[in-house]
Parts: sequence; structure tokens; C-alpha cells
Amino acid sequence: MERVFICSPFRGAEEKNVELARKYARFAYEKGFLPVVPHLYFPQFLKENAVQERMAGIQFGLSLLKECREVWVFGDVMSEGMCMEIAEADHAGIPIRFFVKQNGEFVERSSL
Repeated sequence: MERVFICSPFRGAEEKNVELARKYARFAYEKGFLPVVPHLYFPQFLKENAVQERMAGIQFGLSLLKECREVWVFGDVMSEGMCMEIAEADHAGIPIRFFVKQNGEFVERSSL
């Protein structure tokens, strides 16, 4: 099963963003992919408000990103972490796809 990296906001409204990330992961699963969603996993044991641990989580996520076939970006707002992930994917030559929700469905758009 091909892995796709789910890139979406986390910081700020964590509770809402976690729920959205679960929906994005479900969408990837339903399309036949294995979703890789570091911001659902690493905050379980790393402290988001501790700078060193947050940066470790980002680095762990970037490591996982390199093992994915594509990066799927969700949402209209790009967080600092998302920008780092997109830049890493671009640098590594990993295809990046952008999705928005229209009429209750996720649809792909050409770019930001």
C-alpha cells in the first residue's frame, strides 16, 4: 500500500485540527492509501509547548515524509510546520497535491 503524507494545520486550534486531520486520513484511506499523519501521533508523547520537543516532532515527521509517495496538503491556511513540510517535499522531489472541501467533498486543486 502506497503511503501519503497528510499535511494540515495543528497548532492553535489543536482539538479542531486533530478532528480535521482524522478526516483527511480517512479520505486518504478511502482512496486506497496508507495515510501518514505525524501530528496525530507525536503529540501523544511530545510536548507541543516545549520548543525542543516540538522541533523533534517536526524532524520526526520530515523523516517520515521522505518515505511517502506524495504529500497531500489540506486547508487554506499554511502553518509554519506545513511550510517546512512542503519545502522538504519539494526539495526531495516528492509530488505535492492540494485539496479543499467543496460541497462536502474533498477535491484537488492545482496549487495554493
